[in-house]
Amino acid sequence: MPFSVAISTFRTPFRKHYWLWLFIAVFLIVWSNSFLGTTDMSNWLLENTLVFLFLGFLIWAQRRFQFSDLSLLLICVYLCLHVYGAKYTYAENPFGYWLKDYFHWSRNHYDRLVHFSFGFLLAYPMREMFLKWLKFPRWVSWSLPIEITLSVSSLYELVEWAVADIFFPSQGDAYLGLQGDIWDAQKDIFMAVVGAIIATTIVTTIKKVGHIYSAEELEARKEPLFKSRS
Repeated sequence: MPFSVAISTFRTPFRKHYWLWLFIAVFLIVWSNSFLGTTDMSNWLLENTLVFLFLGFLIWAQRRFQFSDLSLLLICVYLCLHVYGAKYTYAENPFGYWLKDYFHWSRNHYDRLVHFSFGFLLAYPMREMFLKWLKFPRWVSWSLPIEITLSVSSLYELVEWAVADIFFPSQGDAYLGLQGDIWDAQKDIFMAVVGAIIATTIVTTIKKVGHIYSAEELEARKEPLFKSRS
């Protein structure tokens, strides 16, 4: 099966898009397991509200633009990490406890892992969206994922505060998962931004070292920075 990346010139039709079917099947299995095995249904519903909205955007995007297979893989991995966290709440996640015991951490850092993954795994799909669909300049397509990661992460922390303190105070502790850390929100934002910076750095390095460029990028590299006036 062909596997497309952002600069690929092809996209596979839905009926023959077996990679997409595989990603959907894996996510539905993880999502169903998260729903059926959740220890806190109220928290699960809160955590998955944004998942429903995000899936709606993906369905719309695939019908109009189509993400590459690599972007879809990264999105699938991120969504699986998120819904797996919602199964137990982030603060009580078993994998987070295993990491805590293995690395001798003072708290369950599964929430930090998912926030880091938000930037690290979604920066590439965001770059593809800006570069391929919206036709933004290359430098904008590199910087915007980092800026949007910072903005969305900050907005998410405000939403968490509103949900926990105003709308559903009874779910506040489970939803926030502070675990006694008064700087939890700031650290979550920091981890997401670091993830986005690392992701864009890795992709930039691979493209430069391997001389991997799309046809549009090669054409842009031939153009002079400043055009002379006749």
